[in-house]
Amino acid sequence: MMDDSRSDGRGTGRGAEPLVLHDDRFFDPDPAVRRAARALYEETRHLPLVCPHGHVDARLLAADEPFPEPTALLIIPDHYIFRLLYARGVSMESLGIPTRDGTPVERDPRRIWQRFADHYYLFRGTPTGIWLDAELSEVFEVRSKLGPTTAQAIYDEIHERLAMPEYRPRALFDRFNIEVLATTDRASDPLTHHLAIRDSEWEGHVIPTFRPDAAFRIADGGWRDEIAALASVSGVDVGDFSSFVRALEERRSFFREMGATATDHAMVAPYTERLPPAEAERLFARALRDEATADDQARFEAHMLMEMARMSTEDGLVMQLHPGALRDHNDAVFARFGIDKGADIPVATEYTRNLRALLNAYGNDPRLTLVLFTLDESTYTRELAPLAGHYPAVRLGPPWWFHDSPEGMRRFRERTTETAGIWKTSGFNDDTRAFCSIPARHDLARRIDANYLAGLVARHVIDLADARVMARAMAYDLVRETYRLGADSPARRPAASAERA
Repeated sequence: MMDDSRSDGRGTGRGAEPLVLHDDRFFDPDPAVRRAARALYEETRHLPLVCPHGHVDARLLAADEPFPEPTALLIIPDHYIFRLLYARGVSMESLGIPTRDGTPVERDPRRIWQRFADHYYLFRGTPTGIWLDAELSEVFEVRSKLGPTTAQAIYDEIHERLAMPEYRPRALFDRFNIEVLATTDRASDPLTHHLAIRDSEWEGHVIPTFRPDAAFRIADGGWRDEIAALASVSGVDVGDFSSFVRALEERRSFFREMGATATDHAMVAPYTERLPPAEAERLFARALRDEATADDQARFEAHMLMEMARMSTEDGLVMQLHPGALRDHNDAVFARFGIDKGADIPVATEYTRNLRALLNAYGNDPRLTLVLFTLDESTYTRELAPLAGHYPAVRLGPPWWFHDSPEGMRRFRERTTETAGIWKTSGFNDDTRAFCSIPARHDLARRIDANYLAGLVARHVIDLADARVMARAMAYDLVRETYRLGADSPARRPAASAERA
């Protein structure tokens, strides 16, 4: 595969340029808007970070071991980075991405880092570039722009800092001012690392999120293994649909004891349908015989979303839906490297009809909070804002994944506020595996929201006093309210007994 390391545009030969983050970055050039944006941002920039949904591995904070060298920390695990490099012709093998069959890939971290730096220009103007520059400057105190001529010196700077106690995961958690961080965990996960965190003397709040998707995919080749694991950790002999539901209820109860306040569900389409009990049992029996089809799975998943909503009205767990991604679109990449390798592509998504069964059953119930996300921005004005502007249960999740960007955040506010207001949104979440990028992601959101509100102030839609209240709500209050993270939340209760795991 082509490697365009000799491409024009990288800025080579100019020497080391300073890495400077402008104080007014992302603010409007209009002086009136910029002044108001600065004032609003100053009131929110130091608020604690609440991270109610993400994919940081709890093992990281349970073990609290030093991070590895810079390549293993910043490049190899992050599909935001290597997907764009791959799209430009840089092979995944040359970036050290492990293969499924164990065939050789580049092992020299310095060569990988150099290749990354040679192509760093590809990230100009992207949210990934924004986050990386902020990480380099504010987390690792790098003072020069990353590029071909500075790559090895910057590698050494970061490597040296990673050996320091103040750069261990728990120390950074405290330095980042994270109030609570939620992970995302399978229904069958014994939550061993969460138990270890609870049993430690560290006071950081790390909570699980219940993600049962693998247990609903009855046509998937790994489904039987997931059901066996679910039965083992729940103590329920799962032999039919009713026992399957009991096992899920048992696991939800344990997750709540461990501090969980939410569930999470990913699907291509957010289709919901209540099946007759006999039909649900029939589909489950077909799955146990390895006879379930893709159509069977679609109907089963639709029914299980109804079951999850029912359970949430009973146990209080907030329900999150993340639809609209066609996973592993690139067959060749999937075959060689496996899942989560930057080949998930958004599809058009319909909410109004698909969610009607669930919302008619539970959308008026004050006990349910349903947070809806989308990768289809065309639905903001047409479907999502009107749904949130009517059903008490519905809240709108922030711009996600491909739209977790300056322009994506701006479009979200412009297309939803007039219909739903900001108090039907759920606050920001970073939804990241890249632990060191968390402060940069929250800072970007706070700047964009401050600038949006400043525009309303400058046009006399709202006054500055109202904007101050709204800015704080968008940065901090709404996420605590939506995800029920108050002082009496399970996230702050005493440790659960390890005997339940």
